[in-house]
Amino acid sequence: QVQLVESGGGLVQAGGSLRLSCVLSGRTLSRYVMGWFRQALGKEREFVAGIGWSGGITNYADSVKGRFTISRDNAKNTVYLQMDSLKPEDTAIYYCAADFRLVERIQVGVREYDYWGQGTRVTVSS
Repeated sequence: QVQLVESGGGLVQAGGSLRLSCVLSGRTLSRYVMGWFRQALGKEREFVAGIGWSGGITNYADSVKGRFTISRDNAKNTVYLQMDSLKPEDTAIYYCAADFRLVERIQVGVREYDYWGQGTRVTVSS
């Protein structure tokens, strides 16, 4: 059974940092493109960052470039999102997602991903 489990969310002051983790079980992580998305209250889910099979390619939303870093440890079946210089507008539920199509292209659309975690809440206070 495929499962994605996120952790690491919480409450942080503006300018602070958080590191989110996402563990994949039931599949081998190294074969799949992984993405992080977020959904703020009343808004649509949006792409945050994506990473290729070995971490050699990454893609970021303009709103997080230079502040967030996506990485992966295939040996641990885990993807990370390091979030620095957090802003109140980063407040959202953060989801990790897996693209199981075996094509190393980082998609930014929600519908392009096959499996999703349950999400972890990030709240940034001003």
